[in-house]
Amino acid sequence: MTQELILQDNRAVVAGGLNSWLDRFFMFIDVKAKSADTYKKATKQFMKYLAENGISEPTRETVINWREYLRAEHKPTTIQLYLTAVKLFFTWLEQEGLYKNIANKVKGVKIQKGHKKDSLTSNQSKEVLSDIDTTTAKGKRDFAIVALLLTTGLRTIEIVRADVADLRTVGDSTVLFIQGKGRDEKSEYVKVAPQVEKALREYLKTRDSLNDNEPLFTSTSNENKGGRLTTRTISKIAKTSLVNAGLNSDRLTAHSFRHTAGTLALLNGAELTQVQQLLRHNNINTTMVYLHSIDRAKNNSEAIVADAIF
Repeated sequence: MTQELILQDNRAVVAGGLNSWLDRFFMFIDVKAKSADTYKKATKQFMKYLAENGISEPTRETVINWREYLRAEHKPTTIQLYLTAVKLFFTWLEQEGLYKNIANKVKGVKIQKGHKKDSLTSNQSKEVLSDIDTTTAKGKRDFAIVALLLTTGLRTIEIVRADVADLRTVGDSTVLFIQGKGRDEKSEYVKVAPQVEKALREYLKTRDSLNDNEPLFTSTSNENKGGRLTTRTISKIAKTSLVNAGLNSDRLTAHSFRHTAGTLALLNGAELTQVQQLLRHNNINTTMVYLHSIDRAKNNSEAIVADAIF
């Protein structure tokens, strides 16, 4: 294939947006549907940038300029995801002999280490739970969901995927089998504390039917009554419980409950490997972030200095 034909092909990609070359690329990559959607969104943004700037033959400098352009409106984590997708796209183009890999060795953006969301203290967690009205079926459901999130560190998608049949026993413990992140089957489980199991059972008593294949938590809305909840609904339930407890902050979301489970476990004597298993981290370095945060929180140097002065 001549260089002229290669450039003609590339101009077709730029001019046509998500055309046949991109379709072939998306067929080539073997990733989950959510990751594929991210890649499509990223490449679409890149193609839009090229079209708006009249660029028909992008170069390495184009990719760098696009990265800087993204800084104005996107978070570092989003920019990194977009760059990863575009880098993969141009790697594939070069492998197919369609275009030079202009994104090769383009540096990403610096992402701050640590959690993007805060965790709750034990007292704040108690306050969140105590402020949920459990006199209604919806309240009983919401209390059970929040209690499960706080004590197990489950992700919202894991709550959504849970069915009635997934609530089982292993040994002398009640457990909930889950389909974790990046998993195709419900091969892992979390232990359900007696207090949380009681809340779950109280909620399940309000249900008209309890077939094994039914969702563990169902909607109470008129439009989707009895249907499976969405991650958006779970997030809203979590956020509402936080706001009702006077904890209204952008840094406090449903994911904060996951951080709370990991943090409180470490603070109350759990070993690092135990917390890794609790949160199902593939790499223990991910769990180490919790440990570093706790070490700093336990450092009372400021109080020592203040006592020396005052």
